[in-house]
Amino acid sequence: MPPVIADPSLLRVLIVLAITQLIAWGTLSLPAVIGRAMAADLAMDLTAIFASTSVLYMSMGLCSPLLARPFVKHGGRRVMIAGTVLAAPGYALLAAAQGPLSYFAAWLLLGIAGSATLSTASYIVLNEIAGLRARSAIGALMLVTGLSSSIFWPLTSALSAQIGWRSTCLVYAGLLLLVSLPLFVFLLPRRVHDHLPPSSDAPATIPAAMPARSTFYLLVGASGLNAFVAFGLGAVLIELLKAEGLSTAEAIGFGSMLGVIQISARAIDFLGGGRWDGITTAIVAGLALPVAMLLLMLSGGSHAAIAAFILIYGLGSGALAVARATMPLVFYDNEAFARASAQIAMPLNLLSAVSAPILVELLLRYGSNAPLALSLVCSCAAVVILLLLRRRRPAQVTAA
Repeated sequence: MPPVIADPSLLRVLIVLAITQLIAWGTLSLPAVIGRAMAADLAMDLTAIFASTSVLYMSMGLCSPLLARPFVKHGGRRVMIAGTVLAAPGYALLAAAQGPLSYFAAWLLLGIAGSATLSTASYIVLNEIAGLRARSAIGALMLVTGLSSSIFWPLTSALSAQIGWRSTCLVYAGLLLLVSLPLFVFLLPRRVHDHLPPSSDAPATIPAAMPARSTFYLLVGASGLNAFVAFGLGAVLIELLKAEGLSTAEAIGFGSMLGVIQISARAIDFLGGGRWDGITTAIVAGLALPVAMLLLMLSGGSHAAIAAFILIYGLGSGALAVARATMPLVFYDNEAFARASAQIAMPLNLLSAVSAPILVELLLRYGSNAPLALSLVCSCAAVVILLLLRRRRPAQVTAA
């Protein structure tokens, strides 16, 4: 099977999705960078500002199962176009917000749009087009999309300093309409099923039986706990590093390096060339997270320890992002992948929804060690669940 990046038609799809996912995820990082400015302008406390993440993921989670049928019937491209058209007014409403009601209404709209445009949608598109190469294609896409924070955190900070956070929201609405939407409409191919015939030297695979419902719940548990940690820490990382004694500039600098390190971990998984599956990736990467949490808890604000935390946590969380996307491919065949991914997205997003408010409240009330301790417990629990999942691999996956 040729490398995904050597296929011109698939490479074009990867470029389109990489650009649009960078924009989609990067523009949603506003509270992480300029949350205090938004809070002061809207007369809201910081915890309420970060509750926008809850509204975003809650609405994404509730809408995701509803999109399972449109994804199957109309394909990912049409769903992503509709979501992009809906997201731009969300940023316009956010720019015009005058208080909690309009602020949260904007994030509700952005969450509905996100269920049609963010990661799950892009993975479904790749599965439609790449077929048997879906796992490699998803890994290649995530090599780039992990840079969203490294690109957009400094960009958001600079734009807000120059034109204010409200105008920054309008700039991001323009990016969606002038960049993302034309890419989807003109460059993303219509429904294409590119299932390559098996090569003569490749063993034939027998379609896997549908896994037990308990396996689905284990997938939800492992993915949800890791998402709770990843999305929660992603939202509060700058404030967490400031609580460790860093200045705002230092915190943004360290935080921006996280994306680069996460890309390195994803590159290792991608270059593995299918030698291991998403479960193996998740177990190895998941073990790194507790180590990182303990290191930062015991660091005493040391710059060297903080740098080591960013390195270890970045490698672990970067590889886990790939694992969360590809673990369903271990248990579900191509036809069931879209529906299973949409169903898994609901509990995953609901857990992500409550992560930022919980972690920021712990941070403000008890200091940096409290959110780190909770993240440590969740990471350890996720590793235990992953070890249970490893024993449930289908026979042909285990043999491979």
